Amino acid sequence: MAKKKDDKKSTQKSENNVKQHKASFSPFFLFASIAVVIFSVSALQFYITLTSVPDLPQLDLDKCWGVNCSVDESIRKFRIVFSDAMLENIRRKFETYRRATRMKSLEESASYGINSDALGQVFAHWQFKYKYPARQRYFNHYEHFKTKIQGLDVHFMHVKPQSKTVKVVPVLLLHGFPSSIKEFYEAIPLLTEPRPGYDFVFEIIVPSLPGFGFSQGPVRQGLSAYQIAIMMRNLMQRLGHKQYYVHGGNIGHNIGTHMATLFPREVLGYHTTFPINFSRVADLMWLVGSVFPKWVGNEFADRMYPLSEKMAYYLEEFGSLHLQSTKPDTIGIALQDTPLGLGAYIIDRILAFTDPTHKLKEDGGLSSYNTTDLIDNVMVYWSSGSITTAMRLYKELVKNRDIEEVLAQIPTPVPTWALRPKHELYHSPDFILRWKYPNLVGVTNFDEGGHYFALEKPTVFADDLFKAVNSFLKLKK
Repeated sequence: MAKKKDDKKSTQKSENNVKQHKASFSPFFLFASIAVVIFSVSALQFYITLTSVPDLPQLDLDKCWGVNCSVDESIRKFRIVFSDAMLENIRRKFETYRRATRMKSLEESASYGINSDALGQVFAHWQFKYKYPARQRYFNHYEHFKTKIQGLDVHFMHVKPQSKTVKVVPVLLLHGFPSSIKEFYEAIPLLTEPRPGYDFVFEIIVPSLPGFGFSQGPVRQGLSAYQIAIMMRNLMQRLGHKQYYVHGGNIGHNIGTHMATLFPREVLGYHTTFPINFSRVADLMWLVGSVFPKWVGNEFADRMYPLSEKMAYYLEEFGSLHLQSTKPDTIGIALQDTPLGLGAYIIDRILAFTDPTHKLKEDGGLSSYNTTDLIDNVMVYWSSGSITTAMRLYKELVKNRDIEEVLAQIPTPVPTWALRPKHELYHSPDFILRWKYPNLVGVTNFDEGGHYFALEKPTVFADDLFKAVNSFLKLKK
């Protein structure tokens, strides 16, 4: 009898312990369950936000950016002129050049930027070997024009092929910063001459982007890449081209990809040497790849990772972009006051973004380019006084990033071809590119070259553009 009572007490005690145990854990389990639900909903919402395709924004296709907004559809001939007064001003400023003392510890590198010895080579060439009359004739070898687009005088080169026996296809070539129309000069004759294996040649349109070179800059805020895309489309319509092909590199890619997104029925094919997906989900995948680099980067993982090295490179080299996107007018005042200072800034950026190892060389990679070509590019900015208005575009990209990001999220059906140089600033693998460009027709992976590919490798650039457009044309048949 006593044993039964003990068993009953033991059973009751066990039941009480279980109840107390359950009671003590009930708030925890309730909290955990709520947390799991909140996390799941948040994760789902985050995924939807990242992957959802927004509606195409409604944009004003005729917004005026100039002082005079009256309609003027005339196309006027234009010549690039290096005036005597400008040349005399350059000579006077050269006379007051103050050479900086080079640090002895930097005798075998340019890790602090273009050094005084390398700049001295440019200075000597500019002073004694750069023939202004000959370079002026060189620039005017192709026909130049201006026309008013949305209130701004837009400068462009228009080169038509001489051959009458093959098909002619129009292509718009968009330069970047701090390059210019000069970027395509050596490629133009390669694109306008018939070549074996192809039944077409190109009609070339090369504009100076608004605020760059000989194109007028806006008088009001807001002219970001997507707005320039509208202007470039309106330029092509002005020239009578309802459909055409587009190439974009550097910041020209931002503009070209927006043209393909906004006007997919007009852009027949898009070629880029800066193939990158700017969407947020692409950025997230890049971060995921830092843990699984081979999974994201495939055989080109070394172009994307280690992430720590890439971020260190961006922090070192993107200081100029931060300055231009925050205080472009401040640095602009300094650069437009001295031709050699302007040259140092522009050439340093071109060399640094052509190959990251250039900074380890004594001349900073100067020998990788023809010095006259580099000075030609600087002269476009100096003779037009456009460095400040050009840099303002970076400020506008940041201020208008909401619409820029919306457009980056929208896939374009336009046939696309990507040429990926080894030393391009970013690398988007094929599967990430296809999120933005589902009709990715082809990819060329090149084991050399950088951010200014058409300037650096004009022959390879021309070959690839022919190959790309040939593939686009076959899709239409």
